[in-house]
Amino acid sequence: MGLFSGLLGNYSEVSVQELHAQYGAYLMPEEKIQLGFKLVRDAFIFTDDRLMLIDHQGVTGKKTRVASIHLNAIYEVTMETGGTGFDDSEITIHYITSPYYKTNNVQTAQYKFEFGKKFNVQPIYVTLLSIAHENNKRLNA
Repeated sequence: MGLFSGLLGNYSEVSVQELHAQYGAYLMPEEKIQLGFKLVRDAFIFTDDRLMLIDHQGVTGKKTRVASIHLNAIYEVTMETGGTGFDDSEITIHYITSPYYKTNNVQTAQYKFEFGKKFNVQPIYVTLLSIAHENNKRLNA
């Protein structure tokens, strides 16, 4: 079921040890992996500072794109749980992309994660929502 779920675009949880072995070279000094999820080839990893998005490209997957969303840039999180039929669970994060968070011309983006309908997304949602809440208090102080 894990491979089938991955082919449908759903993430599944991966151990911190496996993620560190495969993606540890992309970590900053002293940065620690907290949690991570993987598709067939792609992954996203929570560290103590950022969310890493790993995108293996091409037929062989040797070409790799690594993007980061800093946790302190996340300002809104939405969640949808899986319904009946083929509905999946989703978490969408909204984050600031401009280098200065307190400015008149703030640039933002969003990123959507899809999980299998039976995956409990609530703990991830609550964690991200807590981060967004603290960021909102800090940014609007």
